[in-house]
Amino acid sequence: MTELYEKSIGVLELPAVLELLSAEAVSEAAKDLARELRPAASSYEVERALRLTTAAKSLLSVKGSPSFSGVRDVRAALSRADLGGALNMRELLEIAELLRAARSVKAYSGMETSGDKGLDGLFSALSPNKYLEERIFASIISEEEMADSASSELSDIRRHIRAALARIRDALQKVISSPSYAKALQEPIITTRSGRYVVPVKAEHKGEVPGLVHDVSSSGATLFIEPLAVVKGNNEVRELRAQEKQEIERILAELSAECAASGDDIGRNFLLLVELDGIFARARLSETLGCTQAELSEREIVLKRARHPLLPRQTAVPLELELGGDFDTLVITGPNTGGKTVALKTIGLLCVMTYCGLHIPVMEGSRLPLFDAVLADIGDEQSIEQSLSTFSSHMTNISRILSGCGEKSLLLFDELGAGTDPVEGAALATAIIEYARGKGATIAATTHYAELKIYATTQDGVMNASCEFDVESLRPTFRLLIGVPGKSNAFAISSRLGLPEELISDARSRVDAGSAGFEATLETLEAERQRLEKQREETERLLNEARENEKKSARALREASVRLEKADERARRDAERIVIRARETAESVFAELSEMRRRQEKSADYERENLARTELLRQLNTAEEALAPSDIAPPEAKNKSAQTRPARVGDGVWHRALGIRASVLEALEDGTLSLQAGAMKLRARQDEVQLLDTPAKERPGASGAGSALREAMSSELDLRGMSSDEALLELERYIDGAARAALERVTIIHGKGTGVLRTAVRKALKSDKAVKAFRPGLYGEGEDGVTIAELK
Repeated sequence: MTELYEKSIGVLELPAVLELLSAEAVSEAAKDLARELRPAASSYEVERALRLTTAAKSLLSVKGSPSFSGVRDVRAALSRADLGGALNMRELLEIAELLRAARSVKAYSGMETSGDKGLDGLFSALSPNKYLEERIFASIISEEEMADSASSELSDIRRHIRAALARIRDALQKVISSPSYAKALQEPIITTRSGRYVVPVKAEHKGEVPGLVHDVSSSGATLFIEPLAVVKGNNEVRELRAQEKQEIERILAELSAECAASGDDIGRNFLLLVELDGIFARARLSETLGCTQAELSEREIVLKRARHPLLPRQTAVPLELELGGDFDTLVITGPNTGGKTVALKTIGLLCVMTYCGLHIPVMEGSRLPLFDAVLADIGDEQSIEQSLSTFSSHMTNISRILSGCGEKSLLLFDELGAGTDPVEGAALATAIIEYARGKGATIAATTHYAELKIYATTQDGVMNASCEFDVESLRPTFRLLIGVPGKSNAFAISSRLGLPEELISDARSRVDAGSAGFEATLETLEAERQRLEKQREETERLLNEARENEKKSARALREASVRLEKADERARRDAERIVIRARETAESVFAELSEMRRRQEKSADYERENLARTELLRQLNTAEEALAPSDIAPPEAKNKSAQTRPARVGDGVWHRALGIRASVLEALEDGTLSLQAGAMKLRARQDEVQLLDTPAKERPGASGAGSALREAMSSELDLRGMSSDEALLELERYIDGAARAALERVTIIHGKGTGVLRTAVRKALKSDKAVKAFRPGLYGEGEDGVTIAELK
């Protein structure tokens, strides 16, 4: 990266964005890398970084962020351990914390893959070492304390130390509590000097307490004497302390050697965790700023609702911009403080952010090409020390930009040609743009010069743009308008800021007639454009209101239709239940009549019984046909407009009037058929029956419309792919039909998905009076993707 490119990055405020990125990182190493992040040089690196950011953002939305706490740079400690050095407790704890972080992040990746090979590869490359991690944590309690359980030798030494100290305290307690030493002691307490236990004795009574003097108070009135009774015990404790220290050093050396043996894996874990921390920091920043991934294009810049990432999301005006397609140069004009420089910075900043692997605050469909360099001349760099004026500093910077640009360069010029004579400045600005275009660069420049507006209007490949200014409120709207040259509005702004009106009028009279005419034309065009824009917005508003009203009307019509259909179905269902109960009563009577027939041998009685039974069934079915849907015939009896032949003995037929299956027993001489339907015999004409494809079979349960409806009704309802509203309407119709068919149990298939459809289905089942109970599917039934409902 050239010095000029690095300088432009600073002008475009990328470091401020990287500070936001640094705040999202967890480890200090990742924070430092975030601050040092720079645009990648190749399309492969840019695409890889963007892909990793997108994959990490997807994981964040599913299961949150992995934990990177405890990630510290332990490479220096590992290098010293590899040379045979012993690490201290703090360094070993940092290594253990790094290993714990590696194990935690590895476990996070095992929950669900990201779908990106690059990110999954980083997760899989981690090498946790649970044994070493747990051994360090079990051996070291804190940076200053080794655990007794670190080794059996250390445990034994400390047990002896505690026993020796107990003996010393007992001996000293006898001294300070003895009446014979009461006058000699300054205070009846036990203290330490130089690591040995002593008692404070008055200087004038030092001969009364035999022992070794270890210290004297600053006043000389108190001597700290180690009584002879505890000298041996103190010596023993000192020896044991030396053994303890030696054992601790041995344990540290042993742990350090184990860390050195796994040093390569631990060092690689550190680098992987820092990289992953940086990737997830980019993903979190994308969520914080409301960003998306930009597509990479060959040449064209397309920004849809782009925002400057450092401006507040609530107040920033989105930017719509295209550059590099039909035109390679954009000349932006408009009033001061109207947003020209912000638009320029937004273009450049979003480019370099993308090259850093960052998502940018734009809508999907935005595209950016991969420029070799984004070079910007923005701001005032005048220098008294270097004798540079504003104009000189700009020309110095522009000269370096022009010498370093090429076909894959994006050049951003703010107030091009300003700071000198307007005529010369405008000519110079036009020449600079033409020179850069000749080298193949893509250019965006801001200016106030009318000559550049005319140049952009007449020159192929150059396009005008302007920052909108509200002539009514005399305030900028900060909207960028492509294809429309802008006015500087200096007179309007000056008037709003308090300059006297007579001064403004005098200034207007001094403007060149040609320039004034051009500006007046621009003003008229802008006013007309704003008027048409308001009309268009009003038309769109009215159109949207009409569409919304149409939707509401259609929705109300559908709801009314559903309510009417539901009321009709409920009335039909109630009537059907009455008919079914009547049929059951009739069948019970038939059973009694059949029993009577078997008892009576007279054929006349049998014939009268059979005719009465037939007539009763006919009347019941006539009532049922008026209430229930007529299309309840079995599939093989449907869609047959005419008989292919007359029914013969042994054929299966469908009795149209009674709605039952039957088999032909006999073709009688009068042309009628003798039929057998279950336990019932009856007669029918040829035109009253429909020939079935298969012979009739006796079905379990009562014959008739109710049983036929049960056979035609499926015990499963598949709602997958429907919206909640559609599914609930279909579910209500289905439950009503299943209740009419007297199904005892039905299966509602809604899929697992997000659970929205499942929740809506179960809520509806809970409030449906026809549902007795429901439960999720078991293993083999579809589990939580289905709901099993029992009907009343």
